[in-house]
Amino acid sequence: MNIHYLGLLEISERIRRRILSAEEVTRVLLERIERHEGRLHSIAWLPADAALAQARQADAEMAAGLCRGPLHGAPLGVKDLLWTEGLPTCAGMALLKDFRPPSDATVVKRLKRAGAVIIAKLHMTEGATVHHHPSLPRPVNPWCPDRWTGVSSSGSGVATAAGFCFGAIGSDTGGSIRMPCAANNLSGIKPTWGRVSRHGLIHLSESLDHLGPMARSVADAAAILQAIAGADPLDPTALTEPVPDYLSLTNAAVGDLVLGVDWQFAAGGMPPEIRQSLEGALGVFQDLGVRVREVTIPWTEEDFLATLPIFDAEVAVAHAEHFPAKADQYGPWLRSMLQQSASNVDRAGLARAYLARDRYKGRVRSLFQDVDMILTPGLGQILPTWQAIESRSGEALPFDPDLIRFTLPFNVAGTPTLSFPGGFTQDGIPIGLQLVGAWADEAVLVRAGAAFQQVTAFHTRHPVLE
Repeated sequence: MNIHYLGLLEISERIRRRILSAEEVTRVLLERIERHEGRLHSIAWLPADAALAQARQADAEMAAGLCRGPLHGAPLGVKDLLWTEGLPTCAGMALLKDFRPPSDATVVKRLKRAGAVIIAKLHMTEGATVHHHPSLPRPVNPWCPDRWTGVSSSGSGVATAAGFCFGAIGSDTGGSIRMPCAANNLSGIKPTWGRVSRHGLIHLSESLDHLGPMARSVADAAAILQAIAGADPLDPTALTEPVPDYLSLTNAAVGDLVLGVDWQFAAGGMPPEIRQSLEGALGVFQDLGVRVREVTIPWTEEDFLATLPIFDAEVAVAHAEHFPAKADQYGPWLRSMLQQSASNVDRAGLARAYLARDRYKGRVRSLFQDVDMILTPGLGQILPTWQAIESRSGEALPFDPDLIRFTLPFNVAGTPTLSFPGGFTQDGIPIGLQLVGAWADEAVLVRAGAAFQQVTAFHTRHPVLE
């Protein structure tokens, strides 16, 4: 039995029933990390002793009759931009290598309260942008080492896919939960902006940043979201709306749902294998009783350009403490981007950008008057090679804009999305798909995604590392 590739809910049930102990499971994963991490580079910090102590505490609690829920005793990872008390939190930035936060981020506190074992802090791109700092290792895709790992939650994607943890927390400003999910054959939820507290997050762009779970199934991701979502007095932007019982929806029927698809938006330059996966998923949903209708996603290149000053201004704010005073400690791409951002923003342009975003959000809201969710590809291309990414490293956008065509619009709108595996190329490269929901309606995405995975097996395939 490969414990490391059991689902989060499966391992949780075995620990609860005391078929396995949390300490035994944690040791299995630590041994797997020792064998394979040397070539995958997904882990920034490995607090092995603390993880084993948390596992022993979980075992003692369950022996005493206390069960904290489906995360109790399960090893999870967190992206290294979330504060962890006493442990380094450097957000992929060399200049923060000595930063020890004074407390845990709210998300980390909630994971611990749910009994999760925090097995690792996970590598990421510098400052949650698109390149890794040149002094730090770059995570390697366990499916195909020459291929991209996605940004910026690259370590979260690699570690979860490789069986180093049963799920992880990622952040998403323009696609950084969804791209690593597509790259690593994972399921992930970018919740509605504010559904998950961002207290204790090292920000990239505050009004675009989202925190959410990455896992090997929709049900597992829903279990993590259940634990971390909800209002937080330490984050006044966190939503106060009640958090649905996501797990109860993973076995719900979906015959009452309406699914939208925009073939014109999706089809431009889309490789045949991605289109086949999209059409296949559409057929699966129809077989489940979901009705389908065509929609028009209201995102254009003009919307991208009109709202870009928001990102430029907020990135400058996020780095104001260190840039330009410590510019020499930044990697070349992030340093160049910050220099350009400073000159790209003026007050009137920024005001126009926020107004443009408000208008765009209104157009997106109107979409969901007629449909419950929208199906799109996860990426607009087959997963590129690192060589292709690096060939554009001197450009303002260091990857083809097609890659973010289906992710960025829903950061700007703040609406929830679900990433899930949709197939593989003939060469075995994962193909990810995406469902988009209405504001604060992650529940419908969990219902639909879990129903899809009950009748498909793409998410049950794992990379072979031995």
